[in-house]
Amino acid sequence: MARILVVDDEANMRRVLCALLTQRHHETAEADGVKSARRLIAAESWDVVFTDQRMKDGEGMEILAACAESELSPPVIMLTAFGSVDLAVKAMRHGAFDFITKPFDPDAVLAAVNRACLHTKLTRENARLRDEVRRLSGLDDLIGESRAMTELRHLIQRVAATDATALITGETGTGKELVARGIHRNSRRAKNPFVAVNCAAMPEALLESQLFGHERGAFTGADRARSGLFEAADGGTLFLDEAGEMPLPLQAKLLRVLVDQQITRVGSTAARKVDVRILVATHRNLEERVREGAFREDLYYRLAVVPVPVPALRDHPADIPALTTLFLKAVADDMKVPERTIAAQALQALCTYHFPGNVRELRNLIERAYILGKKTELTSADFPVSIVPAEPSAERRTVADTILGRGNLDAEPIDLRATLEQVERDLIIRALEAAGGAQAEAARRLRISRSDLAYKVNKYDLRSHLSV
Repeated sequence: MARILVVDDEANMRRVLCALLTQRHHETAEADGVKSARRLIAAESWDVVFTDQRMKDGEGMEILAACAESELSPPVIMLTAFGSVDLAVKAMRHGAFDFITKPFDPDAVLAAVNRACLHTKLTRENARLRDEVRRLSGLDDLIGESRAMTELRHLIQRVAATDATALITGETGTGKELVARGIHRNSRRAKNPFVAVNCAAMPEALLESQLFGHERGAFTGADRARSGLFEAADGGTLFLDEAGEMPLPLQAKLLRVLVDQQITRVGSTAARKVDVRILVATHRNLEERVREGAFREDLYYRLAVVPVPVPALRDHPADIPALTTLFLKAVADDMKVPERTIAAQALQALCTYHFPGNVRELRNLIERAYILGKKTELTSADFPVSIVPAEPSAERRTVADTILGRGNLDAEPIDLRATLEQVERDLIIRALEAAGGAQAEAARRLRISRSDLAYKVNKYDLRSHLSV
C-alpha cells in the first residue's frame, strides 16, 4: 500500500483517480491546486504524487520542484491533455517520473503507480542502508540489511579490534577483498598501508620476489635490490587473496613470518623485522587441501585463527534490490550515461536467480543490460534467458488442459474466477509447506512480494499453514 497525493483543480478527475487507486488498497489524498499541494508535500510524506500540468493557481512544474525539495523526494507522475505531450516530455527531463494522458487508461495508471512505488521503495531502502552502514566506519561497501550481512559486519568489527590473523572464506565474487579492507579500516592500522596481492595470478618465483623482495643479482634480471610487499605493508595489513593456490615452498616462508614477524629477501641471508597483520582469503576448502597434501596443516591452523565466512548472494536474496539500485547508479557513473530504472518483473527475476558468480555477477549483468538495453527502463528482455526464462507457453497449455480435464468448454463451462482462485490457493499452500511455513521463503518460491503473499494468506485464511 502506498500514500498517494492527487493534485488537480478538476474535482471529478481527482475523485475518479482516487477511487481507482483506493480499489488497489492505496491511501490517497486530494489537493485542488498548487498552493494546497505545496502545504501537503511540506507537511507529510508521500510515496507517489500525481499532478495536473495546468491549474488555476499554477503549473505542475511547481509541484515537481516542491517534491524535489522535500526530504523524501517522491516520484511525480504528470497528468496531461493529449495536445500538450511536448510539455510533459519537458517535465520528465526536469525530473518527472512518468506522464499519463487524459482521459487516462486505468491500466496505464496502475502500471505507472507500480513502477513509481518500486522506485520509491528501492530509493528509500538504499538510502536507509547507506545511513546504516555509514554508522559502521569503513563498511559502507558492504551493502545489505539481511541477517547474514548484518552478522558479517558485526564479525568484521570484532575481528578488527584485534591483531589476529583472519581467514576470509567464500565463493568467487562474494566480496572477500571488501571484507579485508573493512577489517583494515576498522583496525588500529587503518592509517597505515593496506597491500593486496593475488597469489594465484603469478608464478612461484615472481610471487616470492613480490612478497619478500630481492637483492641485486639474486636472479637473472635483478639489476638492483627491491623491497617486497611485506616491507611495503609494514605497520599495516597485507591481504593474500587466493592463498589456497600458494606453492608449498612459499607456504613454509609465510609460516615463518607468522611465527617471528621476520622476512628474508630472495638472495639474502639477513632477516628483516616487519610489523604486518596478515589477512588471507580463499574460495577453496583449505581443510580438503590439507588432506590432499597441497596445503601445510601447521600453516592452516596459523591462518584460521579467526574464520570469517562471506555468504553467497543466493543466501541473502533480500539484499538484491538494494545492490541492484547501487549498481544501476555505479554503472551509469562509470559509463557516463543517464541512470536507468529497472522493471519490477526484471528485478523479481534477479531476486530468484541463484547467482553462481555472486555480487560480481550481478554487477556484470547490470552493465550488460545497460549496453544492450535501448530504453530508460531495463526490462526482462535486457537480461539473458538463463536469468529471465522465456514464457513457457507449452506449460501454460498443460496447466489449462489439467484444469479442464482435456474437456470442451462448450460442453462443460467452468467458473474461471473460482477455478483460478482455487489454483492460486493450492499453490500458496504448497509453497508454504515447502518453505516450512516461512512467508519470506514461500514468497521467493512464488516470485511475489512478501506483502502480496501476506494479503493472499489472509484472503484464503491460510494462517494455520504459517510457522509459529
